[in-house]
Amino acid sequence: MSSGAPNDPVPFGKYYLLGLIARGGMAEVYRARPVVRSEAKPRLLAIKVMRPQLAREARFVDMFHREAKLAMMLKNRCIVETVEVGQHEGRHYIAMEYIGGRDLTQVLRRSQENQQHQPPRLPDRIPVPHAVFIGARIAEGLHFAHNLGDADGRLLNIVNRDVSPSNVRLSYDGDVKLLDFGIAQALMKFTSEIGILKGKFSYMSPEQIRGMPLDARTDVFSAGIILHEMLTTEKLFRGDTEFALMEKVRKAEVPPPSTFNRRVTPELDAIVLKALARDVMDRYQTASQLAADLDNLIAGYRFDPKELRQFMRQLFRAEYARELEDTETALTSEPGLPITISQTMRMPAATGRGMTPTDLVPLVDPAEVSAPATGTGGEPPPPALPAPLDDKPRGFWGSLFGKKKPR
Repeated sequence: MSSGAPNDPVPFGKYYLLGLIARGGMAEVYRARPVVRSEAKPRLLAIKVMRPQLAREARFVDMFHREAKLAMMLKNRCIVETVEVGQHEGRHYIAMEYIGGRDLTQVLRRSQENQQHQPPRLPDRIPVPHAVFIGARIAEGLHFAHNLGDADGRLLNIVNRDVSPSNVRLSYDGDVKLLDFGIAQALMKFTSEIGILKGKFSYMSPEQIRGMPLDARTDVFSAGIILHEMLTTEKLFRGDTEFALMEKVRKAEVPPPSTFNRRVTPELDAIVLKALARDVMDRYQTASQLAADLDNLIAGYRFDPKELRQFMRQLFRAEYARELEDTETALTSEPGLPITISQTMRMPAATGRGMTPTDLVPLVDPAEVSAPATGTGGEPPPPALPAPLDDKPRGFWGSLFGKKKPR
């Protein structure tokens, strides 16, 4: 089966596919561009295509289209934009903006690799101002989703419930985008069985671990975990067993980030600990409150968002160079003979975690759709990943980066 490449476009309806960049439980994501170049400045897209075997299941098709309709409503600078929802020759797809860059999981992993390199390489951690800025943008995107209403102005009560580093995209231009609202719940329309845990234990709130009803404050807690890990380059919640990990999340005993990073100020410690309060009433009540406190702190650092762009291009120097080359090729190449997507795609054998163009794929369970993500051309798609709820992390960042072992 051919999924195209930057120099070998493959027709798919109104688009040319330019290579597979991500795999998830429900769908695969391809780099693409429109066949008809109507824009003065053409741009690349990411096309999420449902797996053909799942299209035979009405409930999966319904889930896919529910996600797509929700995503079409999420128009915010901190959320990946969904351009179109459609179907071609029985294949259901979602077209999204293409974000050239890396997800936060990859950024943390590369930072740790630089720390461990002898001699150490720079940058070897996310600078504090950068982490504060990223945290503020995550909170901004969450606040928008939490307060989204329908055509009649009624609040949809969207709760993401899967806010994690693999679902945060940092572009080479310094943008911060939330990926994958694939298991977001519009509680007005959809319900979830109490006790059915979705997402990843390490990034869940205490109330989510307990299987309690959730609201926007569970996403605030998850955003707090991400902020803590960016500041410390350490996993916040770890356990040798699933039960031990769940107990740590339930107790939510959180050391101040300054324990690991002396550059963290008391003011920033206080913000992080408030976001990670075990009791929801002691936590930030809205994501906008968290964003406001972080933005106020950024002013003191005199941070310029262009610094994040420079950081990303330096941290992924070779990958950025390949991205530029592949993007130019993808926008100018012409197709050969038409080739359709295979109806019998198979997941490759599981190997290491690796995070290439997603690892462009975040950790997923079979009910989830992979996050819209982008890749650096020429790299192979990531291997199939085991479900996180059934896995045991390896080392400090095992749950993020390493191959996992069954418990």
